Amino acid sequence: MMDDEALREKLAKVEALFRRAASPGEKAAAGAAMDRLHDRLGSRDRPPDPKEEYQYSLPDTWSVRLFIAICRKHGVHPYRYARQRRTTVMVRVRKREFDRVVWEEFTRLHTELEDYFEGVTDHLITRAMGSDGDDSAIVQRRLPG
Repeated sequence: MMDDEALREKLAKVEALFRRAASPGEKAAAGAAMDRLHDRLGSRDRPPDPKEEYQYSLPDTWSVRLFIAICRKHGVHPYRYARQRRTTVMVRVRKREFDRVVWEEFTRLHTELEDYFEGVTDHLITRAMGSDGDDSAIVQRRLPG
Protein backbone atom coordinates (compact mmCIF):
# COMPACT_ATOMS: atom_id res chain seq x y z
CA MET A 1 0.00 0.00 0.00
CA MET A 2 1.30 3.47 -0.89
CA ASP A 3 2.15 5.99 1.76
CA ASP A 4 0.72 9.53 1.69
CA GLU A 5 3.84 11.04 0.11
CA ALA A 6 3.81 8.56 -2.79
CA LEU A 7 0.08 9.19 -3.30
CA ARG A 8 0.65 12.96 -3.38
CA GLU A 9 3.42 12.55 -5.98
CA LYS A 10 1.18 10.36 -8.10
CA LEU A 11 -1.65 12.88 -7.73
CA ALA A 12 0.62 15.70 -8.97
CA LYS A 13 1.51 13.65 -12.07
CA VAL A 14 -2.14 12.86 -12.79
CA GLU A 15 -3.10 16.53 -12.36
CA ALA A 16 -0.42 17.48 -14.90
CA LEU A 17 -1.80 14.84 -17.27
CA PHE A 18 -5.30 16.26 -16.75
CA ARG A 19 -4.14 19.79 -17.64
CA ARG A 20 -2.49 18.71 -20.90
CA ALA A 21 -5.06 16.11 -21.98
CA ALA A 22 -5.62 16.24 -25.73
CA SER A 23 -9.01 14.54 -25.94
CA PRO A 24 -12.17 14.45 -23.81
CA GLY A 25 -11.54 10.75 -23.12
CA GLU A 26 -8.06 11.42 -21.75
CA LYS A 27 -9.41 14.27 -19.64
CA ALA A 28 -12.20 12.07 -18.24
CA ALA A 29 -9.80 9.23 -17.43
CA ALA A 30 -7.37 11.59 -15.71
CA GLY A 31 -10.25 13.20 -13.81
CA ALA A 32 -11.48 9.82 -12.59
CA ALA A 33 -7.93 8.91 -11.51
CA MET A 34 -7.63 12.21 -9.62
CA ASP A 35 -10.93 11.53 -7.85
CA ARG A 36 -9.75 8.06 -6.82
CA LEU A 37 -6.45 9.42 -5.49
CA HIS A 38 -8.23 12.21 -3.58
CA ASP A 39 -10.55 9.60 -2.09
CA ARG A 40 -7.61 7.42 -1.05
CA LEU A 41 -5.83 10.37 0.54
CA GLY A 42 -8.95 11.42 2.41
CA SER A 43 -10.10 7.95 3.40
CA ARG A 44 -7.05 6.50 5.14
CA ASP A 45 -8.97 6.22 8.42
CA ARG A 46 -12.17 4.61 7.15
CA PRO A 47 -12.57 1.26 5.41
CA PRO A 48 -13.75 1.18 1.78
CA ASP A 49 -17.47 0.99 1.08
CA PRO A 50 -18.72 -2.61 0.98
CA LYS A 51 -19.75 -4.10 -2.34
CA GLU A 52 -23.50 -4.36 -2.81
CA GLU A 53 -25.67 -5.96 -5.46
CA TYR A 54 -27.50 -3.66 -7.87
CA GLN A 55 -30.00 -4.40 -10.61
CA TYR A 56 -30.11 -2.40 -13.83
CA SER A 57 -33.11 -2.69 -16.15
CA LEU A 58 -32.08 -1.37 -19.54
CA PRO A 59 -34.42 -0.39 -22.39
CA ASP A 60 -33.10 -2.62 -25.21
CA THR A 61 -30.51 -5.21 -26.20
CA TRP A 62 -28.14 -2.56 -27.62
CA SER A 63 -28.03 -0.85 -24.24
CA VAL A 64 -27.43 -4.17 -22.49
CA ARG A 65 -24.51 -5.02 -24.79
CA LEU A 66 -22.96 -1.57 -24.29
CA PHE A 67 -23.44 -1.72 -20.50
CA ILE A 68 -21.90 -5.20 -20.23
CA ALA A 69 -18.93 -4.21 -22.40
CA ILE A 70 -18.21 -1.14 -20.24
CA CYS A 71 -18.57 -3.15 -17.04
CA ARG A 72 -16.09 -5.75 -18.26
CA LYS A 73 -13.70 -3.04 -19.46
CA HIS A 74 -13.53 -1.72 -15.87
CA GLY A 75 -13.27 -5.14 -14.20
CA VAL A 76 -16.91 -5.42 -13.11
CA HIS A 77 -18.50 -8.83 -13.66
CA PRO A 78 -22.13 -8.46 -14.81
CA TYR A 79 -24.52 -11.39 -14.39
CA ARG A 80 -28.18 -12.35 -14.55
CA TYR A 81 -30.21 -14.74 -12.42
CA ALA A 82 -32.22 -17.53 -13.98
CA ARG A 83 -35.50 -16.33 -15.48
CA GLN A 84 -34.55 -12.65 -15.37
CA ARG A 85 -35.29 -10.68 -18.52
CA ARG A 86 -32.52 -10.30 -21.08
CA THR A 87 -32.56 -6.54 -20.45
CA THR A 88 -31.82 -6.96 -16.74
CA VAL A 89 -28.19 -6.89 -15.60
CA MET A 90 -26.93 -7.46 -12.06
CA VAL A 91 -23.62 -6.19 -10.67
CA ARG A 92 -21.94 -6.38 -7.27
CA VAL A 93 -19.98 -3.14 -6.82
CA ARG A 94 -19.04 -0.24 -4.62
CA LYS A 95 -21.78 2.15 -5.71
CA ARG A 96 -19.85 5.42 -5.52
CA GLU A 97 -16.93 4.19 -7.62
CA PHE A 98 -19.26 2.46 -10.07
CA ASP A 99 -21.38 5.58 -10.60
CA ARG A 100 -18.33 7.78 -11.05
CA VAL A 101 -16.58 5.58 -13.61
CA VAL A 102 -18.79 2.95 -15.25
CA TRP A 103 -22.23 4.59 -15.13
CA GLU A 104 -20.86 7.95 -16.26
CA GLU A 105 -19.17 6.34 -19.28
CA PHE A 106 -22.29 4.29 -20.04
CA THR A 107 -24.63 7.30 -20.03
CA ARG A 108 -22.28 9.27 -22.29
CA LEU A 109 -21.88 6.44 -24.81
CA HIS A 110 -25.56 5.48 -24.63
CA THR A 111 -26.50 9.03 -25.62
CA GLU A 112 -24.12 8.82 -28.58
CA LEU A 113 -25.60 5.44 -29.54
CA GLU A 114 -29.16 6.82 -29.44
CA ASP A 115 -28.13 9.82 -31.58
CA TYR A 116 -26.53 7.48 -34.10
CA PHE A 117 -29.59 5.22 -34.29
CA GLU A 118 -31.86 8.25 -34.68
CA GLY A 119 -29.75 9.51 -37.59
CA VAL A 120 -29.76 6.11 -39.29
CA THR A 121 -33.53 5.79 -38.83
CA ASP A 122 -34.16 9.27 -40.25
CA HIS A 123 -31.91 8.49 -43.22
CA LEU A 124 -33.69 5.19 -43.86
CA ILE A 125 -37.14 6.77 -43.74
CA THR A 126 -36.33 9.78 -45.91
CA ARG A 127 -34.05 8.19 -48.51
CA ALA A 128 -35.11 4.56 -48.80
CA MET A 129 -38.83 4.93 -48.11
CA GLY A 130 -39.38 8.40 -49.60
CA SER A 131 -41.26 9.72 -46.57
CA ASP A 132 -40.61 12.47 -44.09
CA GLY A 133 -41.66 10.19 -41.22
CA ASP A 134 -43.69 12.99 -39.69
CA ASP A 135 -46.50 12.13 -37.28
CA SER A 136 -49.74 11.06 -38.86
CA ALA A 137 -52.31 13.71 -39.68
CA ILE A 138 -54.77 14.72 -36.97
CA VAL A 139 -58.40 14.59 -38.04
CA GLN A 140 -61.24 16.19 -36.11
CA ARG A 141 -63.96 13.65 -35.40
CA ARG A 142 -67.50 14.87 -35.85
CA LEU A 143 -69.94 13.79 -33.24
CA PRO A 144 -73.27 12.45 -34.50
CA GLY A 145 -76.26 14.61 -33.87
